[in-house]
Amino acid sequence: MAIVGVREKGIEHIKYFRELPGVQVAALCDCDTQFLDLEVKKLKDQKVTVDTYVDFRRVLDDRNIDVVILSIPDHWHGLATVWACQAGKHVYVEKPATHNIWEGQRMVEAARKYNRVVGMGSQERSDTGLLAFAEHLKSGQLGKVRYARAISYGLRETIGKVNGPQPIPATCDYSLFQGPAPLTPLMRQNLHYDWHWCWSTGTGEIGNLGGHVLDDCRWILGLEDLPRRVISLGGRFGYDDDGETPNTQIAFYDYEKVPVIYEVRGLPAKQGANWEDQYRGIRFGLVIQCENGYFAGGRGGGWTYDNNNKRLNQFPGDGGGTHYQNFIDAVRSGKREKLRAEMREGHLSAALCHMANISYRLGRRQSVEEAGRTVAGNDLLQETFERLMTHLQANAIDLARTPLVVGPALSWSNQAEKFQGEYGDWANMLVRREYRAPFVVPEKV
Repeated sequence: MAIVGVREKGIEHIKYFRELPGVQVAALCDCDTQFLDLEVKKLKDQKVTVDTYVDFRRVLDDRNIDVVILSIPDHWHGLATVWACQAGKHVYVEKPATHNIWEGQRMVEAARKYNRVVGMGSQERSDTGLLAFAEHLKSGQLGKVRYARAISYGLRETIGKVNGPQPIPATCDYSLFQGPAPLTPLMRQNLHYDWHWCWSTGTGEIGNLGGHVLDDCRWILGLEDLPRRVISLGGRFGYDDDGETPNTQIAFYDYEKVPVIYEVRGLPAKQGANWEDQYRGIRFGLVIQCENGYFAGGRGGGWTYDNNNKRLNQFPGDGGGTHYQNFIDAVRSGKREKLRAEMREGHLSAALCHMANISYRLGRRQSVEEAGRTVAGNDLLQETFERLMTHLQANAIDLARTPLVVGPALSWSNQAEKFQGEYGDWANMLVRREYRAPFVVPEKV
């Protein structure tokens, strides 16, 4: 296999895939040689030799490569997966699977057309605790599910603010880094990682961490399609920097079966603190509220509680350590059905992130009073909004100076695979992106 992208997650992939029997990490690829050279040296010190590539397209030309592992920025996931399928490679792609909804549809088509196994880095689906809880939920002991809440509370510092184009590292092929995105001057201090917070390359925190916990909700609750409506609100609070995506966000998903709500908080519990908020003991994970109690947990397992917060059952987890082996087993069998996290599942979970971001990007600034009226009548959304107001007050955020952005409620058609209704035409303009030649996801794969 080839590991494509050898920063933090790619380094993890090198380690864990090399430990699996019969798996050879034969090549590394990165458009920035400072990271590529460092990992090659580490392997050389272990008497391991690998081929190296700067341009991903040369990996696809290598007939010795059966599998590509994609730990690259979000905006590359779609094109790299389609190209790899067309080149006869199996694919393991990190979350979020996609940068937009449209390319997710093309990725599923490519996996099917070329009969490739395309797996997702959604390792919670292999966590022993969550697997056990998913079965426990089916037993009905907790009663009917009332709602699911996905949580991402984590401190995010400012990425800074520049007053002009920044130099590109001499070790990086910037055109390859940008790939499908516009080749524009670098307008942030840090080329790497901070791409998460720019719309042309990233999907914000909801795509970054929400890609995990929203997938957990979909999987555990058996939500096999996209919700009929979505609304999102939030903002980038606490600093003025070059980030574009919200560091504080609520997304409400109106599934017919059960509502799902997601919360992002990048600020501390209160101004000056160095710790995050928590909800029922969870900072990163999910809470599934049922008639007779609830589950609170995430990667590594969790507990069920009664409605008086008394612990009932523990579901100890392992973080999903068998997820890599599950992917390799599926590749060897040639059967995508063996995957715990297959491409269509990744597409749908990523689409949840994109739907919320589309609502947010179509939003307008509103006063607290206006926003309150927008969420009125939806008890779950209103309660979440009120807790958010308390959180922002604790951080001394002046919402008169930096107002909330409140997106419209968008209606989605699973049959047509597009938005409909009052804001449908505007929303559908954000379902796909403009691709920069030659880095173009084809209309027909």
